[in-house]
Amino acid sequence: MKKKLNIPKFKSEDQERAFWGKLDLAAHFQADDFDAVAFPDLKPSSRPVSVRVPEYLLVRLKERANELNIPYQSLMKEYIARGVLKK
Repeated sequence: MKKKLNIPKFKSEDQERAFWGKLDLAAHFQADDFDAVAFPDLKPSSRPVSVRVPEYLLVRLKERANELNIPYQSLMKEYIARGVLKK
């Protein structure tokens, strides 16, 4: 540790936000101050949604998923992610 970090008592959230916004933690910590951690069972949260899809499209999606040997809902999520995250 480079130097002790003194955290004052804050009178408001705005005051605390300003303090943390200006603070450079590199002035107080070194890389060897930290321990490596792993979260092996951490999964992104998901939420069920209902989407109306034309029958022919759902059939084609299931056929394609069968060809790839994956569940069709997983393939659907992949296609949606590609479309949304495309740059």
